[in-house]
Amino acid sequence: MRLNDAIPKKGSRKRRRRVGRGIAAGQGASCGFGMRGQKSRSGTGTKPGFEGGQMPLYRRVPKLKHFTVINRRHYTTINVSKLASLPANTEVTLSSLMENGIATSNNGPLKILGDGELNVPLQVKAAAFTAGARSKIEAAGGSCEVMNEAQKETED
Repeated sequence: MRLNDAIPKKGSRKRRRRVGRGIAAGQGASCGFGMRGQKSRSGTGTKPGFEGGQMPLYRRVPKLKHFTVINRRHYTTINVSKLASLPANTEVTLSSLMENGIATSNNGPLKILGDGELNVPLQVKAAAFTAGARSKIEAAGGSCEVMNEAQKETED
């Protein structure tokens, strides 16, 4: 096989369409673009992304990073340092924290954050724990129990 033998197969290459060369050429006058309208004119039709005057997709979606989460979960957050004032082996729930005055408002389920130190063993029941909070509570000899929605309703 030689380099000049490497040619396309017969019938695989079509000649380009010569438009606007008279009625006998098959694509005369309107050149296959129809009679009138924006897409029949010379030049490109519309720019990419144009949606006929409707607000285009690239302008409807929010830009940049940090999109706001639509149905965000709201938690009542308490740091581990606030739990250090409680007596040893007490059961910590959102309702018990409200009674002791540690949590002032109920903004949703309880979430324990890991800021501060804890030396007292506690039995903490909350909806969520950060990794640091869980390790500090368990290092002090306490336990962490994650409560789901069904458990919270039966407790209240």
